[in-house]
Amino acid sequence: MRVRRRSVAAGTLGLVLLASGCGGGGEGADQVEVFSWWTGGGEEAGLEALIERFEEDNPGVEFVNAAVAGGSGTNAQAVLEGRLQSQDPPDSFQGHAGAELQDYIEAGYLQPLDDFYDEQGLREALPDQLIEQISYEGEVYSVPVNIHRSNVLWFNPSLLEEAGVEAPPETLDELVEALEAVAEETDAIPMAVGAQWTVSHLLESVLLGSLGPDAYNGLWEPGADWGTPEVAEALETFEVILDHTQEESAAEDWQEASRRVADGEAAFNIMGDWAAGYFDEVGALPGEDYDWVASPGTDGTYMWLSDSFTLPVGAPNEEAALSWLELVAGREGQDVFNPLKGSIPAREDADPAHYADSPYLESALAEWQAGPELAGSFWHGVTVGNRWKNDVDTAVGLYLGDGDLEAFNDALHEAARSE
Repeated sequence: MRVRRRSVAAGTLGLVLLASGCGGGGEGADQVEVFSWWTGGGEEAGLEALIERFEEDNPGVEFVNAAVAGGSGTNAQAVLEGRLQSQDPPDSFQGHAGAELQDYIEAGYLQPLDDFYDEQGLREALPDQLIEQISYEGEVYSVPVNIHRSNVLWFNPSLLEEAGVEAPPETLDELVEALEAVAEETDAIPMAVGAQWTVSHLLESVLLGSLGPDAYNGLWEPGADWGTPEVAEALETFEVILDHTQEESAAEDWQEASRRVADGEAAFNIMGDWAAGYFDEVGALPGEDYDWVASPGTDGTYMWLSDSFTLPVGAPNEEAALSWLELVAGREGQDVFNPLKGSIPAREDADPAHYADSPYLESALAEWQAGPELAGSFWHGVTVGNRWKNDVDTAVGLYLGDGDLEAFNDALHEAARSE
Protein backbone atom coordinates (compact mmCIF):
# COMPACT_ATOMS: atom_id res chain seq x y z
CA MET A 1 0.00 0.00 0.00
CA ARG A 2 1.21 3.49 -0.70
CA VAL A 3 0.02 6.94 0.31
CA ARG A 4 -0.95 9.35 -2.44
CA ARG A 5 -1.89 12.94 -1.77
CA ARG A 6 -3.37 15.87 -3.61
CA SER A 7 -2.45 19.43 -2.62
CA VAL A 8 -5.24 21.45 -1.07
CA ALA A 9 -4.97 25.25 -0.87
CA ALA A 10 -6.49 26.82 2.20
CA GLY A 11 -8.71 29.77 1.37
CA THR A 12 -7.67 32.00 4.22
CA LEU A 13 -7.09 35.28 2.36
CA GLY A 14 -10.71 36.28 2.70
CA LEU A 15 -10.55 35.65 6.41
CA VAL A 16 -7.52 37.89 6.71
CA LEU A 17 -9.18 40.69 4.76
CA LEU A 18 -12.35 40.34 6.80
CA ALA A 19 -10.44 40.42 10.05
CA SER A 20 -8.41 43.48 9.07
CA GLY A 21 -11.59 45.42 8.55
CA CYS A 22 -13.22 44.63 11.88
CA GLY A 23 -12.11 45.56 15.36
CA GLY A 24 -11.57 43.26 18.26
CA GLY A 25 -12.66 44.02 21.80
CA GLY A 26 -13.76 47.56 22.61
CA GLU A 27 -11.96 50.18 24.64
CA GLY A 28 -11.84 50.22 28.41
CA ALA A 29 -10.56 48.08 31.23
CA ASP A 30 -13.86 46.31 31.86
CA GLN A 31 -13.17 43.49 29.40
CA VAL A 32 -10.49 41.19 28.09
CA GLU A 33 -10.44 39.75 24.59
CA VAL A 34 -8.69 36.40 24.25
CA PHE A 35 -8.03 34.93 20.81
CA SER A 36 -7.68 31.17 20.21
CA TRP A 37 -8.74 28.32 17.93
CA TRP A 38 -10.48 26.31 20.67
CA THR A 39 -13.99 25.90 19.32
CA GLY A 40 -14.93 22.26 19.81
CA GLY A 41 -14.58 19.11 21.88
CA GLY A 42 -12.38 19.01 24.95
CA GLU A 43 -10.49 22.16 24.03
CA GLU A 44 -13.69 24.23 24.00
CA ALA A 45 -14.79 22.66 27.29
CA GLY A 46 -11.43 23.50 28.84
CA LEU A 47 -11.60 27.09 27.62
CA GLU A 48 -15.12 27.49 29.00
CA ALA A 49 -13.91 26.25 32.39
CA LEU A 50 -11.11 28.82 32.34
CA ILE A 51 -13.53 31.57 31.35
CA GLU A 52 -15.83 30.66 34.23
CA ARG A 53 -12.94 30.76 36.69
CA PHE A 54 -11.65 34.05 35.26
CA GLU A 55 -15.05 35.70 35.64
CA GLU A 56 -15.31 34.45 39.22
CA ASP A 57 -11.90 35.92 40.04
CA ASN A 58 -12.45 39.15 38.10
CA PRO A 59 -16.03 40.33 38.68
CA GLY A 60 -17.05 43.14 36.38
CA VAL A 61 -14.54 42.21 33.67
CA GLU A 62 -16.29 40.90 30.55
CA PHE A 63 -14.52 38.01 28.83
CA VAL A 64 -14.64 38.31 25.03
CA ASN A 65 -14.05 34.90 23.49
CA ALA A 66 -12.54 35.60 20.07
CA ALA A 67 -11.99 31.96 19.08
CA VAL A 68 -11.81 31.14 15.35
CA ALA A 69 -12.59 27.60 14.18
CA GLY A 70 -10.16 25.61 12.08
CA GLY A 71 -7.91 22.56 12.54
CA SER A 72 -4.44 23.19 14.02
CA GLY A 73 -5.14 26.93 14.16
CA THR A 74 -4.62 27.57 10.43
CA ASN A 75 -7.65 29.83 10.00
CA ALA A 76 -7.10 31.53 13.35
CA GLN A 77 -3.49 32.36 12.53
CA ALA A 78 -4.54 33.96 9.24
CA VAL A 79 -7.15 36.12 10.98
CA LEU A 80 -4.70 37.02 13.74
CA GLU A 81 -2.05 38.14 11.25
CA GLY A 82 -4.53 40.52 9.66
CA ARG A 83 -5.42 42.04 13.02
CA LEU A 84 -1.82 42.45 14.12
CA GLN A 85 -0.87 44.10 10.84
CA SER A 86 -3.82 46.46 11.30
CA GLN A 87 -2.61 47.34 14.82
CA ASP A 88 -5.79 45.82 16.26
CA PRO A 89 -4.42 43.17 18.63
CA PRO A 90 -6.52 41.15 21.05
CA ASP A 91 -5.51 41.39 24.68
CA SER A 92 -3.96 37.91 24.53
CA PHE A 93 -3.72 35.24 21.86
CA GLN A 94 -2.97 31.54 21.74
CA GLY A 95 0.12 30.24 20.02
CA HIS A 96 2.31 27.18 20.20
CA ALA A 97 5.15 27.88 22.61
CA GLY A 98 8.54 28.04 20.95
CA ALA A 99 9.76 29.04 17.51
CA GLU A 100 6.27 29.39 16.03
CA LEU A 101 6.10 32.75 17.82
CA GLN A 102 9.40 33.94 16.34
CA ASP A 103 7.79 35.81 13.44
CA TYR A 104 5.52 37.70 15.84
CA ILE A 105 8.46 38.56 18.08
CA GLU A 106 10.66 39.79 15.23
CA ALA A 107 7.76 41.88 13.89
CA GLY A 108 7.49 43.59 17.28
CA TYR A 109 4.00 42.25 18.05
CA LEU A 110 4.80 40.67 21.45
CA GLN A 111 5.98 41.91 24.81
CA PRO A 112 8.58 39.84 26.70
CA LEU A 113 7.25 38.25 29.88
CA ASP A 114 10.42 37.83 31.94
CA ASP A 115 9.19 40.13 34.73
CA PHE A 116 5.89 38.24 34.79
CA TYR A 117 7.77 34.93 35.07
CA ASP A 118 9.72 36.26 38.03
CA GLU A 119 6.63 37.69 39.76
CA GLN A 120 4.65 34.45 39.32
CA GLY A 121 7.52 32.12 40.26
CA LEU A 122 7.30 30.37 36.90
CA ARG A 123 11.03 29.73 36.67
CA GLU A 124 10.64 27.44 39.68
CA ALA A 125 7.32 25.93 38.56
CA LEU A 126 8.34 25.00 34.99
CA PRO A 127 11.12 22.62 33.93
CA ASP A 128 14.39 24.34 33.04
CA GLN A 129 14.50 22.53 29.69
CA LEU A 130 11.03 23.83 28.86
CA ILE A 131 11.90 27.46 29.63
CA GLU A 132 15.09 27.12 27.60
CA GLN A 133 13.24 25.76 24.58
CA ILE A 134 10.53 28.45 24.60
CA SER A 135 12.94 31.37 25.04
CA TYR A 136 13.97 33.58 22.13
CA GLU A 137 17.32 35.36 22.45
CA GLY A 138 17.18 34.88 26.21
CA GLU A 139 13.66 36.22 26.76
CA VAL A 140 10.31 34.46 27.21
CA TYR A 141 7.25 35.62 25.28
CA SER A 142 4.48 33.20 26.18
CA VAL A 143 2.94 31.32 29.09
CA PRO A 144 2.44 27.58 28.47
CA VAL A 145 -0.87 26.31 29.83
CA ASN A 146 -0.31 22.65 28.96
CA ILE A 147 1.94 20.00 27.49
CA HIS A 148 0.96 17.65 24.68
CA ARG A 149 3.08 14.74 23.55
CA SER A 150 3.57 14.22 19.82
CA ASN A 151 5.41 10.89 19.84
CA VAL A 152 2.71 8.38 20.77
CA LEU A 153 2.09 5.08 18.99
CA TRP A 154 -1.59 4.13 19.25
CA PHE A 155 -2.47 0.54 18.45
CA ASN A 156 -5.34 -1.92 18.38
CA PRO A 157 -4.54 -4.82 20.76
CA SER A 158 -6.81 -7.32 18.99
CA LEU A 159 -5.17 -6.73 15.62
CA LEU A 160 -1.71 -7.17 17.08
CA GLU A 161 -2.81 -10.49 18.56
CA GLU A 162 -4.33 -11.57 15.24
CA ALA A 163 -1.08 -10.69 13.45
CA GLY A 164 1.01 -12.62 15.97
CA VAL A 165 2.71 -9.48 17.30
CA GLU A 166 3.33 -10.36 20.93
CA ALA A 167 4.16 -6.85 22.20
CA PRO A 168 3.96 -3.32 20.82
CA PRO A 169 7.19 -2.42 18.98
CA GLU A 170 9.88 -0.61 20.95
CA THR A 171 12.26 0.10 18.05
CA LEU A 172 11.76 1.16 14.46
CA ASP A 173 13.01 -2.23 13.23
CA GLU A 174 10.38 -3.92 15.39
CA LEU A 175 7.76 -1.52 14.02
CA VAL A 176 8.60 -2.47 10.45
CA GLU A 177 8.38 -6.17 11.39
CA ALA A 178 4.99 -5.57 13.02
CA LEU A 179 3.69 -3.67 9.99
CA GLU A 180 4.72 -6.53 7.74
CA ALA A 181 3.02 -9.04 10.02
CA VAL A 182 -0.22 -7.06 10.01
CA ALA A 183 -0.10 -6.84 6.22
CA GLU A 184 0.48 -10.59 5.87
CA GLU A 185 -1.85 -11.93 8.56
CA THR A 186 -4.81 -9.54 8.61
CA ASP A 187 -6.98 -7.45 6.30
CA ALA A 188 -6.29 -4.31 8.35
CA ILE A 189 -4.31 -1.21 7.41
CA PRO A 190 -0.90 -1.56 9.08
CA MET A 191 -0.35 2.19 9.74
CA ALA A 192 -3.18 4.72 9.40
CA VAL A 193 -2.54 8.30 8.32
CA GLY A 194 -4.81 11.22 7.53
CA ALA A 195 -4.22 14.45 5.62
CA GLN A 196 -0.70 15.44 4.57
CA TRP A 197 0.13 17.16 7.85
CA THR A 198 -0.26 13.82 9.64
CA VAL A 199 2.51 12.44 7.41
CA SER A 200 4.76 15.35 8.39
CA HIS A 201 3.81 14.56 11.98
CA LEU A 202 4.82 10.93 11.41
CA LEU A 203 8.15 12.10 9.97
CA GLU A 204 9.21 13.84 13.18
CA SER A 205 8.64 10.73 15.29
CA VAL A 206 10.61 8.59 12.83
CA LEU A 207 13.49 11.08 12.87
CA LEU A 208 13.49 11.14 16.67
CA GLY A 209 13.29 7.36 16.94
CA SER A 210 16.13 6.86 14.50
CA LEU A 211 18.49 9.66 15.57
CA GLY A 212 17.83 10.12 19.29
CA PRO A 213 16.92 13.38 21.04
CA ASP A 214 20.26 15.21 20.79
CA ALA A 215 20.74 14.62 17.08
CA TYR A 216 17.04 15.22 16.41
CA ASN A 217 17.10 18.58 18.22
CA GLY A 218 20.27 19.44 16.32
CA LEU A 219 18.48 19.05 12.99
CA TRP A 220 16.50 22.21 13.73
CA GLU A 221 19.48 24.48 14.25
CA PRO A 222 19.85 26.91 11.33
CA GLY A 223 22.21 25.47 8.74
CA ALA A 224 21.98 21.93 10.17
CA ASP A 225 23.42 19.13 8.05
CA TRP A 226 20.63 16.90 6.71
CA GLY A 227 23.01 15.20 4.29
CA THR A 228 24.41 12.67 6.76
CA PRO A 229 24.18 8.88 6.46
CA GLU A 230 22.18 8.85 9.70
CA VAL A 231 19.50 11.13 8.25
CA ALA A 232 19.44 9.11 5.03
CA GLU A 233 18.86 5.94 7.05
CA ALA A 234 16.04 7.57 8.99
CA LEU A 235 14.35 8.67 5.76
CA GLU A 236 14.69 5.16 4.32
CA THR A 237 12.85 3.84 7.38
CA PHE A 238 10.22 6.55 6.90
CA GLU A 239 9.73 5.36 3.33
CA VAL A 240 9.25 1.75 4.44
CA ILE A 241 6.65 2.82 7.02
CA LEU A 242 4.79 4.87 4.40
CA ASP A 243 4.67 1.81 2.17
CA HIS A 244 2.44 0.26 4.85
CA THR A 245 -0.08 3.11 4.98
CA GLN A 246 -3.33 3.37 3.11
CA GLU A 247 -4.27 5.51 0.16
CA GLU A 248 -6.14 8.45 1.62
CA SER A 249 -7.99 11.58 0.66
CA ALA A 250 -6.51 14.87 1.79
CA ALA A 251 -9.96 15.67 3.15
CA GLU A 252 -9.58 13.10 5.96
CA ASP A 253 -7.91 14.52 9.07
CA TRP A 254 -6.27 12.93 12.11
CA GLN A 255 -9.58 11.94 13.70
CA GLU A 256 -10.31 9.50 10.89
CA ALA A 257 -6.91 7.86 11.28
CA SER A 258 -7.45 7.51 15.03
CA ARG A 259 -10.96 6.14 14.51
CA ARG A 260 -9.58 3.43 12.23
CA VAL A 261 -7.44 2.15 15.10
CA ALA A 262 -10.29 2.12 17.63
CA ASP A 263 -12.66 0.47 15.13
CA GLY A 264 -10.18 -2.27 14.23
CA GLU A 265 -9.60 -1.04 10.68
CA ALA A 266 -5.95 -0.17 11.34
CA ALA A 267 -3.31 -1.61 13.63
CA PHE A 268 -1.22 1.51 14.29
CA ASN A 269 -1.28 5.29 14.15
CA ILE A 270 1.38 7.73 15.34
CA MET A 271 -0.43 10.81 16.60
CA GLY A 272 -0.25 13.29 19.43
CA ASP A 273 -1.93 12.54 22.72
CA TRP A 274 -4.98 14.62 21.84
CA ALA A 275 -6.04 11.31 20.31
CA ALA A 276 -6.71 10.07 23.85
CA GLY A 277 -9.34 12.77 24.25
CA TYR A 278 -10.86 11.80 20.94
CA PHE A 279 -11.03 8.13 21.95
CA ASP A 280 -12.87 9.15 25.12
CA GLU A 281 -15.23 11.30 23.06
CA VAL A 282 -16.22 8.37 20.79
CA GLY A 283 -16.50 5.91 23.68
CA ALA A 284 -13.46 3.77 22.83
CA LEU A 285 -12.12 1.74 25.76
CA PRO A 286 -8.44 1.89 26.73
CA GLY A 287 -6.81 -1.52 26.80
CA GLU A 288 -9.55 -2.97 24.60
CA ASP A 289 -10.21 -0.76 21.59
CA TYR A 290 -6.85 0.99 21.76
CA ASP A 291 -3.64 1.14 23.73
CA TRP A 292 -0.44 3.16 23.52
CA VAL A 293 3.31 3.31 23.96
CA ALA A 294 5.94 5.89 23.06
CA SER A 295 6.57 5.87 19.32
CA PRO A 296 9.31 3.31 18.52
CA GLY A 297 12.81 4.36 19.51
CA THR A 298 11.64 7.28 21.67
CA ASP A 299 10.90 5.75 25.08
CA GLY A 300 12.03 8.16 27.80
CA THR A 301 11.78 11.18 25.50
CA TYR A 302 8.88 13.60 25.40
CA MET A 303 8.47 15.15 21.97
CA TRP A 304 6.48 18.03 23.34
CA LEU A 305 4.34 20.90 22.19
CA SER A 306 2.44 23.42 24.22
CA ASP A 307 -0.51 25.75 23.88
CA SER A 308 0.47 29.07 25.35
CA PHE A 309 -0.80 32.63 25.68
CA THR A 310 0.91 35.93 24.95
CA LEU A 311 0.80 39.64 25.79
CA PRO A 312 0.67 41.64 22.54
CA VAL A 313 2.22 45.08 22.22
CA GLY A 314 -0.62 47.56 22.41
CA ALA A 315 -3.06 45.20 24.15
CA PRO A 316 -6.08 47.45 24.83
CA ASN A 317 -6.69 45.99 28.29
CA GLU A 318 -3.23 45.03 29.49
CA GLU A 319 -4.10 44.79 33.17
CA ALA A 320 -6.95 42.35 32.45
CA ALA A 321 -4.69 40.45 30.05
CA LEU A 322 -2.12 39.98 32.82
CA SER A 323 -4.91 38.64 35.05
CA TRP A 324 -5.72 36.13 32.30
CA LEU A 325 -2.07 35.12 32.04
CA GLU A 326 -1.89 34.73 35.80
CA LEU A 327 -4.83 32.29 35.66
CA VAL A 328 -3.43 30.13 32.85
CA ALA A 329 0.03 30.16 34.44
CA GLY A 330 -1.19 29.04 37.85
CA ARG A 331 -1.56 25.55 39.22
CA GLU A 332 -5.30 25.95 39.78
CA GLY A 333 -5.98 27.22 36.27
CA GLN A 334 -3.94 24.47 34.65
CA ASP A 335 -5.64 21.80 36.73
CA VAL A 336 -9.06 23.19 35.76
CA PHE A 337 -8.22 23.28 32.07
CA ASN A 338 -6.10 20.25 31.24
CA PRO A 339 -8.28 17.30 32.34
CA LEU A 340 -10.95 18.64 29.97
CA LYS A 341 -8.52 19.47 27.16
CA GLY A 342 -6.90 16.04 27.32
CA SER A 343 -3.43 17.36 28.11
CA ILE A 344 -1.19 17.62 31.15
CA PRO A 345 -0.06 20.83 32.87
CA ALA A 346 3.26 22.44 32.07
CA ARG A 347 3.85 23.05 35.78
CA GLU A 348 5.73 20.45 37.77
CA ASP A 349 3.52 20.86 40.87
CA ALA A 350 0.22 19.66 39.38
CA ASP A 351 -2.10 17.60 41.56
CA PRO A 352 -2.15 14.04 40.13
CA ALA A 353 -5.63 13.48 41.60
CA HIS A 354 -7.11 15.70 38.88
CA TYR A 355 -5.82 13.32 36.19
CA ALA A 356 -6.57 9.95 37.78
CA ASP A 357 -9.82 9.46 35.84
CA SER A 358 -7.91 9.12 32.56
CA PRO A 359 -5.49 6.20 32.29
CA TYR A 360 -3.55 8.02 29.59
CA LEU A 361 -3.30 11.36 31.40
CA GLU A 362 -2.36 9.66 34.66
CA SER A 363 0.54 7.85 32.98
CA ALA A 364 1.58 10.90 30.95
CA LEU A 365 1.68 13.15 34.01
CA ALA A 366 3.76 10.65 35.95
CA GLU A 367 6.29 10.44 33.13
CA TRP A 368 6.41 14.25 32.73
CA GLN A 369 6.97 14.77 36.45
CA ALA A 370 9.79 12.21 36.38
CA GLY A 371 11.77 14.60 34.16
CA PRO A 372 12.07 12.98 30.70
CA GLU A 373 14.43 14.04 27.95
CA LEU A 374 12.75 16.75 25.85
CA ALA A 375 12.59 17.04 22.08
CA GLY A 376 10.55 19.77 20.43
CA SER A 377 7.91 19.06 17.80
CA PHE A 378 8.78 20.81 14.56
CA TRP A 379 5.28 20.43 13.15
CA HIS A 380 3.64 21.97 16.18
CA GLY A 381 5.82 25.04 16.34
CA VAL A 382 8.46 24.28 18.97
CA THR A 383 11.70 24.04 17.00
CA VAL A 384 11.12 26.03 13.80
CA GLY A 385 9.22 29.05 12.58
CA ASN A 386 6.49 28.92 9.98
CA ARG A 387 8.77 29.40 6.96
CA TRP A 388 10.98 26.40 7.73
CA LYS A 389 7.98 24.31 8.72
CA ASN A 390 6.27 25.13 5.43
CA ASP A 391 9.42 24.25 3.48
CA VAL A 392 9.50 20.82 5.14
CA ASP A 393 5.82 20.27 4.48
CA THR A 394 6.28 21.25 0.83
CA ALA A 395 9.09 18.71 0.56
CA VAL A 396 6.83 16.05 2.10
CA GLY A 397 4.09 16.86 -0.40
CA LEU A 398 6.45 16.58 -3.36
CA TYR A 399 7.81 13.30 -2.04
CA LEU A 400 4.34 11.87 -1.63
CA GLY A 401 3.72 12.75 -5.26
CA ASP A 402 6.92 11.48 -6.89
CA GLY A 403 8.45 9.05 -4.37
CA ASP A 404 11.96 10.43 -4.99
CA LEU A 405 13.69 9.86 -1.65
CA GLU A 406 16.99 11.44 -2.68
CA ALA A 407 15.23 14.62 -3.84
CA PHE A 408 13.28 14.62 -0.59
CA ASN A 409 16.49 14.49 1.44
CA ASP A 410 18.01 17.26 -0.70
CA ALA A 411 14.93 19.46 -0.16
CA LEU A 412 15.10 18.98 3.61
CA HIS A 413 18.79 19.82 3.58
CA GLU A 414 18.18 22.95 1.53
CA ALA A 415 15.39 24.04 3.88
CA ALA A 416 17.82 23.91 6.81
CA ARG A 417 20.61 25.67 4.90
CA SER A 418 18.30 28.54 3.95
CA GLU A 419 17.65 29.45 7.60
